[in-house]
Amino acid sequence: MSIRAVAFDVGGVLTQVGHLHDVRERWQVRLRMTAAELSTALASVDPDELAFTGLLTETQYKARLAAALGQSIAQAGEFMADMCGELDAELFAYLASLRPRYATAILSDAISGARREYQTRYRFEQLVDVIIYSCEVGLAKPDPRVYRLLCDRLAVSPGELVFLDDRPENVKGACELGIHALLHETTVQSIRALEALLAA
Repeated sequence: MSIRAVAFDVGGVLTQVGHLHDVRERWQVRLRMTAAELSTALASVDPDELAFTGLLTETQYKARLAAALGQSIAQAGEFMADMCGELDAELFAYLASLRPRYATAILSDAISGARREYQTRYRFEQLVDVIIYSCEVGLAKPDPRVYRLLCDRLAVSPGELVFLDDRPENVKGACELGIHALLHETTVQSIRALEALLAA
């Protein structure tokens, strides 16, 4: 069965993790927190990860974040915007180059407000054919239903789809459904793996 569509995750794939480490370090200094204290504060904001399936609104999440960081709502919003990450320009360009030979998509676990922020910063809606943010559909990876939804919106079978994600559990979940899922580790490695799969 030939490949007809390619889908990418955002955080840790289209946006770089290294940048987030730098952001956290800057905020540690600003908040006068240690790395451990900041991690504990962030973990307390949404321990059940309700925001990823839309059960916690952007306003609610921001209020909780502000309380956890001891900051104003506006400052919490600034922190959230900073955590959007820095675009991986090379991988972004590669994804763009796949059209129109392949249908393209983004499948991302994200909290409310992600579509606005990503569109403002990176114009993802002009890059791909389908975008699914977990908070908008009430389903998060590795729930098999979100992969089926992705296939439905792309009008492809699982065997006709390649998916790139940086979390092993998400790759495993996609593979179990029959999707050609690849683990993202580096940009060069991912592009080579995708090219090899598409060529085959």
